[in-house]
Amino acid sequence: MGLFARVKKQEGWLATAFGSEGVSAAVVVRQRQGEQQGKPLVKRVGFQPAVRPAAAEVLDKLARDLQAASYRCTTVLAAGEYQLLSVEAPAVPREELKTAVGWRLKDMLDFPLADATIDVFDIPGDANATQRGSNVFAVAARNAAVSRRQALYGECKLPLSVIDIPEMAQRNIATLLETPGRGLAMLFFDGDGGLLTMSFNGELYQARRIDVKLAQLQSEQASQYYDRITLELQRSFDHFDRQFHFISLSRLMLMAAGADGLHGYLADNLYMPVERLDLDTIFDFSEVAELRDPAMQARYFLALGTALREESRNAGHAEGKGP
Repeated sequence: MGLFARVKKQEGWLATAFGSEGVSAAVVVRQRQGEQQGKPLVKRVGFQPAVRPAAAEVLDKLARDLQAASYRCTTVLAAGEYQLLSVEAPAVPREELKTAVGWRLKDMLDFPLADATIDVFDIPGDANATQRGSNVFAVAARNAAVSRRQALYGECKLPLSVIDIPEMAQRNIATLLETPGRGLAMLFFDGDGGLLTMSFNGELYQARRIDVKLAQLQSEQASQYYDRITLELQRSFDHFDRQFHFISLSRLMLMAAGADGLHGYLADNLYMPVERLDLDTIFDFSEVAELRDPAMQARYFLALGTALREESRNAGHAEGKGP
């Protein structure tokens, strides 16, 4: 993507997430302590209430408050603006992979292939297997959603380097919590619903949306959703065990702000340990003390995860159309 100004960039990423209640933004800098990776430092955060689609004035206000022109900028798509699908990798040269995968998606998308921007990233197999199957994740984003986000940044004269997806943002956070040699499940709820991811060795292996919104879990009728969530989790874990038998999940990390009853219910009904996710254990919040509040952590969860981006690891969308 083109850069609009020759401003010397500070270290770190500024990420935005366009949620159901507004736009959240976070600046995160990776830190090193000698030879060890330190906690990522959260330099700044900001939030502007807004309805979708957010107006340029909303992003412009955040950009000025957080000095966005000083950082590399990334943003994350919202649920409904893309689809993430697991498909068998076609036997084609790497440079032809996106096009080949795109044609495989033709009958799997809920919108025309011609209206899609396609990206692909690997799902690693069992390193000890004698015969390896090869699967990939395919991200199909609606061209209109990608173009709209690009245009919004362009209107605000901000250089947008990468457009990412929530599954990768959540994977970035999970990577900081993994037990060596074990997989990790993570479940996050917000205004768009639940997102379950399962990762191992810093790689995303499975992801699933759960159609229960955070507001429903915070209501007086919350308990009626517990069985549905538990059943979907059990089915997902069973499928994961069959498909990735070489990975043992150590625990489920849960973030559902203001829905304390769900944690106890899942802990009583799942075979694996269930722990509340506290981002204060993996981020340095010394410059943004308000993020020690669980509700604030939930508000900025996707922005923080997106800002953890590492160039060599993350897949993301830039410019271009579908195959």
